[in-house]
Amino acid sequence: MSLNKKILEEINKLVWSSPKKLFTAGPVACFPEVLEAMKIQMFSHRSKEYRALHKDTIERLEKFLEVKEGKVLLFPSSGTGIMEASIRNFVQIKGNVLVTIIGAFGERYKEVVEANGRKAITLVKNPGDPVFPDDLEEALVKNPEVEAVTITYNETSTGVLNPLKELSYVAKKHGKLVFVDAVSAMGAAEIKFDEWGMDVVFSSSQKAFGLPPGLAIGVFSKEALKKAEKITNRGWYFDVLEYVKTQEEEWSTPSTPPIPQIIGLNVILRMIEEMGGKKQWLNMYNERAEMIRNGVKRLGLEIFARRGYESPTITCVKVPVNIDGYEIYERMRKRGYELAAGYGPFKKTTFRIGHMGYITKEDIEGMLNNLAIVLEEMLK
Repeated sequence: MSLNKKILEEINKLVWSSPKKLFTAGPVACFPEVLEAMKIQMFSHRSKEYRALHKDTIERLEKFLEVKEGKVLLFPSSGTGIMEASIRNFVQIKGNVLVTIIGAFGERYKEVVEANGRKAITLVKNPGDPVFPDDLEEALVKNPEVEAVTITYNETSTGVLNPLKELSYVAKKHGKLVFVDAVSAMGAAEIKFDEWGMDVVFSSSQKAFGLPPGLAIGVFSKEALKKAEKITNRGWYFDVLEYVKTQEEEWSTPSTPPIPQIIGLNVILRMIEEMGGKKQWLNMYNERAEMIRNGVKRLGLEIFARRGYESPTITCVKVPVNIDGYEIYERMRKRGYELAAGYGPFKKTTFRIGHMGYITKEDIEGMLNNLAIVLEEMLK
């Protein structure tokens, strides 16, 4: 046995002690084409080859996200990095931000606002419910001083998809910047950046695009970038204006980008075009979600999200009375299926099934069959 093979087997034993089908909230199973492309040997991020890769990837993202007026930028981080950048770059120190909260990741945005010396004014909905346009209208009438509104497009903890287009319209009618956490939405839910009038939209590579973690995608409006020029103490690593400058001058990033992930993203965007475009790709996600939700309902379980606002990327499922949701997660792991445990206060009363990344129809059928067996065992 060669040393390289021995090391590979040791690593596989460490992280993949038993094979599992991933139905997680992320990181997700990567598409085989992505894994193959990411094996390409590295090259300088200041080379002409990297500049060509960066430019081509940005142009493909602009098409996918329907961006003509804004700037699409790549960041060597998770999406949370851009969440913090949205506050530091575009809101005055001690300025007010209206944070809409429908779950744990709305709460995270609130923490980020406050950790960066701004004031969070919250609009909190009951778990399972989205924010409705009338809710936002009322909150903005009561709090006209806020500079921006944050919206969690897809709340990963509860499986709820907010009506982003309508909420963005309300916020812009009041003259507010719109910051969108699209971490578990971009790549599976529709985003029309220019048409919907948003100012900051961000996501991470390890969700619906089916890539490894380490790359964040941000889109920024001209209005937001203009305001950033007047904001002091924007930081250094996440100074969005520096990213704009470096991209315009060099087709690169201020610090070293995660080149393999960018190669993988480029591959996915090409695959989407080969499939027939964004519509077909989003239909794939909607079909997966419907298949999983229908399968769960056939097992006699309820969906946590309000009907009509279910996520295309993750389904949060209520567990029967006297059943521990975390135990369902553990039992499914033993059967070779990595789901996502319930999040935060719903750890024991729910479990979650992710639809993102490389998942086949046969994988979904196998997961639902095994879930039926687990439920039957636990309900005896």
